Amino acid sequence: MSKVVYEGWMVRYGRRKIGRSYIHMRYFILEPRLLAYYKKKPQDNQLPIKTMVIDGNCRVEDRGLKTQHGHMVYVLSIYNKKEKHHRITMAAFNIQEALMWKEKIECVIDQHQESLVPSGQQYVSFEYKPGMDVGRTASSSDHESPFSALEDEDDARRDLLRRTTIGNGPPESIFDWTKEFDAELSNQNSSNQAFSRKHWRLLQCQNGLRIFEELLEVDYLPRSCSRAMKAVGVVEATCEEIFELVMSMDGTRYEWDCSFQYGRLVEEVDGHTAILYHRLLLDWFPMVVWPRDLCYVRYWRRNDDGSYVVLFRSREHENCGPQPGFVRAHLESGGFNIAPLKPRNGRPRTQVQHLIQIDLKGWGAGYLPAFQQHCLLQMLNSVSGLREWFSQTDDRGQPIRIPVMVNMASSSLALGKGGKPQHKSSLSIDQTNGASRNSVLMDEDSDDDDEFQLAESEQEPEMSKQETDAKKTEEPALDIDLSCFSGNLRHDDNENARNCWRISDGNNFKVRGKSFCDDKRKIPAGKHLMDLVAVDWFKDTKRIDHVVRRKGCAAQVAAEKGLFSMVVNVQVPGSTHYSMVFYFVTKELVPGSLFQRFVDGDDEFRNSRLKLIPLVPKGSWIVRQSVGSTPCLLGKAVDCNYIRGPTYLEIDVDIGSSTVANGVLGLVIGVITSLVVEMAFLVQANTAEELPERLIGAVRVSHIELSSAIVPNLDSE
Repeated sequence: MSKVVYEGWMVRYGRRKIGRSYIHMRYFILEPRLLAYYKKKPQDNQLPIKTMVIDGNCRVEDRGLKTQHGHMVYVLSIYNKKEKHHRITMAAFNIQEALMWKEKIECVIDQHQESLVPSGQQYVSFEYKPGMDVGRTASSSDHESPFSALEDEDDARRDLLRRTTIGNGPPESIFDWTKEFDAELSNQNSSNQAFSRKHWRLLQCQNGLRIFEELLEVDYLPRSCSRAMKAVGVVEATCEEIFELVMSMDGTRYEWDCSFQYGRLVEEVDGHTAILYHRLLLDWFPMVVWPRDLCYVRYWRRNDDGSYVVLFRSREHENCGPQPGFVRAHLESGGFNIAPLKPRNGRPRTQVQHLIQIDLKGWGAGYLPAFQQHCLLQMLNSVSGLREWFSQTDDRGQPIRIPVMVNMASSSLALGKGGKPQHKSSLSIDQTNGASRNSVLMDEDSDDDDEFQLAESEQEPEMSKQETDAKKTEEPALDIDLSCFSGNLRHDDNENARNCWRISDGNNFKVRGKSFCDDKRKIPAGKHLMDLVAVDWFKDTKRIDHVVRRKGCAAQVAAEKGLFSMVVNVQVPGSTHYSMVFYFVTKELVPGSLFQRFVDGDDEFRNSRLKLIPLVPKGSWIVRQSVGSTPCLLGKAVDCNYIRGPTYLEIDVDIGSSTVANGVLGLVIGVITSLVVEMAFLVQANTAEELPERLIGAVRVSHIELSSAIVPNLDSE
């Protein structure tokens, strides 16, 4: 047997053909080129139930939390991008174990991405069936995958900041309660900073917390809606421990959240998104003021730096109508940002930020400021409750199982349409956590299917003045007459213009400098390799592919003038399919350059090098948190189709191929008119000879109107 990278018991779950669900334990073994699982710990030449060859084309999909057969499990799915039907799904009862497996598998995948498959040789994965040749071993296929370059930022640091699935996101619009923040400040913000310092002031210190109030005045919210407030504190516990406590709606919540009275799950949308019902316990003249309740979407994500983001937003649901005796409050925005700090005296430390912007409704909220202030502070004090709960808990060495979302009543009431109570049985905490490994069913079934997204780890240290000057004077601008190019989306350089685009300043983005291999330093990108000459905004009833076919498009105009074009077609799925198309042109390709190798290379090379850097200079906190500003290797996050013509390269980026991108779109599409988004495209440089990195081009789109998209007339050939 080959060297074992990692092994242990993990959960397999599914549903039989007759409809009954099952959950059981299987023994997984990860080798340098193989993942396999067995019914029990293998001995001698025992054959596995199923195997998968691990190569550079494999992906680890984070499916989040699932409730299966009375157990809450954290689910991972491993599949090969070229054979998506062949996958292995595994799960764990605690987050730490799932994340350890995810890290180990991704590390093995990363080790294959510099290797090429020898010609004529392919990987072979198999599933054992009775009667197969017993002489065949699990590791009989051991060739490597065609990936030309390493994706890592640092060979010594394999834990890539992979973009994590966040589900479909809330479908409703999210109001923009923050002003446009300073681009320079946002570039300096670390991943721990969920909010821009520019718009917050310290209101008070209470119970060891710093309480901040947003400075921004808004006119689109009712008088009864408070300004956004947040509490910031430090808790001596790991991010996973705090996250599991924050996500729970069981009896332990009474021990740290003084504003919690009752909670239940309304609908589990996916592993990262759920709709919850929540009754608040606000002890402000309870004989006069009616109690409040909430119905809201909660969704979360984990970053591979160890931080968690949990976000809230009110919404209506047919099974969670208004309740007699309660005033339905509206949670405009809220959530937790749970980020690791350096340990102190051997104890873990975590910064917890809790933000709330809520409209408590009713007559008291609009006319009694003391009522609003009291309720907000009571809810924000849950951070100090978390800190005290962990400081008074000794036995935390063994990872606990993820708590199942349960109703907080022995005989719970499920709310039907119109808010009418319906009796519904509820699984207790003792029943859930008391289940042992021996109680799970031993069976086997097929795996499910889905997609995922990842992102690349990026560091952003400061650069010297000499590096900045060198970057600025690197190359002169190309002398191209841009007046002959046009698209249906308007070009406008006005800062406050709407439904338009303009070229982004390359210095807003940091890229790998000349000495990146030695010191990991980033520098402002400076001038672009290509000129952005036009942007089209299309819609249709089906996905729009190969847009260069459209007669008179900017790429065809460029070809007539002897110019080379790169066309990026960002395809947005939905009941109506949208495409935003960017046309970049240059006079010629420099032979032997990294960009020329990218244009003329194969799809494997392109997928391993095409990088996107996103920025959201104007948008709500939830959108900025979801989109982020971490560079992402597009070809490893979503499906990219490359069309190489004599004078152009078209890249069709299918956002619909990724559940992560769909999750972000669920946030963005509803508030697209209030967003300003910047995108930079470049080819990742991995060696000293390829450095420094250069932007292909960058664009800024502002306040896009869906109604302004047009149906394109594409030639059939």
